[in-house]
Amino acid sequence: MGQRAAGSDAVHRTAAATTHGLAAARRAISGAAHVAVRGGVAHVAVPRAGLAAAAVAALLVVSGCLTPLTSQPPLRPVPAPARPLVGVFEPDAPRSWQQIAEFTSATHVKPAIVVYYSLWNNPFSASFAQTAWDHGAYVLVQLDPNGVALAAIAAGASDSYLRSFADAVVAFGHPVILSFGHEMNGTWYSWGEGHTSPATFVAAWRHVVRVFRAASAKNVTWLWTVNSIAGASASLRRWWPGAAWVNWTGVDGYYFRATDSFGSLFGPTIAAVRALSSAPLLIAETAVGTTSDRESQISALFGNVGAEHLAGVVWFDEAQHAGLYHQDWRLENDPSALAAFAAAAAALSGG
Repeated sequence: MGQRAAGSDAVHRTAAATTHGLAAARRAISGAAHVAVRGGVAHVAVPRAGLAAAAVAALLVVSGCLTPLTSQPPLRPVPAPARPLVGVFEPDAPRSWQQIAEFTSATHVKPAIVVYYSLWNNPFSASFAQTAWDHGAYVLVQLDPNGVALAAIAAGASDSYLRSFADAVVAFGHPVILSFGHEMNGTWYSWGEGHTSPATFVAAWRHVVRVFRAASAKNVTWLWTVNSIAGASASLRRWWPGAAWVNWTGVDGYYFRATDSFGSLFGPTIAAVRALSSAPLLIAETAVGTTSDRESQISALFGNVGAEHLAGVVWFDEAQHAGLYHQDWRLENDPSALAAFAAAAAALSGG
């Protein structure tokens, strides 16, 4: 492992460091002859001339005081967009990028947000997030507390899992949008209306955020997502964690019928959310079903997202085939809807 420096013997020193600190240790000991990693330990061979610098670097690695020596850009959340972002959910995410690629090819829309739903205790999909980042998109993770009581989360029972998730998000290093327990004002999820009290939800939300903040996950944008009050409880304030705990707000809602409009579906909910927060507001999940006026509804959806100065809109591109509330939302098998979406999305994004 050691190397002989020109004109002098190399002096070997071994510095133990956690994996998180290894990259910083290497940068700090620039000029050292050799750094090797074995089993999570950094082994450093340093010429005599660089011994003092190496000793300081090793001390910083062991103590965890790496900030002065790192050159990595600081962790940052998603900035408020200058223009509304267009996003998509595809059912194969995060296992595959293929359906998102097919969506992009069919619509000529390069999504700026890609969504996946994460069951409780599932790890952060860093590989999918990196693929999204490489394609110019932010990843939005809907962190769903399936099979766990929110009171237990608030009491710290899931802290080990949350710390692991947070550490993986930090290691990813790019902005990530996280939403916890979306559509809580609806009755269809165990963490929502009629199953969990709003006070317990708020306590769990704040605890989750605390764990991530303790892990220095400064690249997280916290998205509080409600369902449209056209189909759920209008008492949103009870579920509101507070401005100190939320970065963006979101609304989910679907066009089930030809008579549904942006005003009837989203108008009152947007007003109610904006009474709570001035944060960027995202239509976090929507689609127009196979209605008789689908093309016009798609155009109006995008037009109103722009008119309302929203942060963006995410299309739920899945064929569900299970009645009025679970229709075929996909665009790819409907040429007229596809053309309407492509034109409206291009106009919204300035393309």
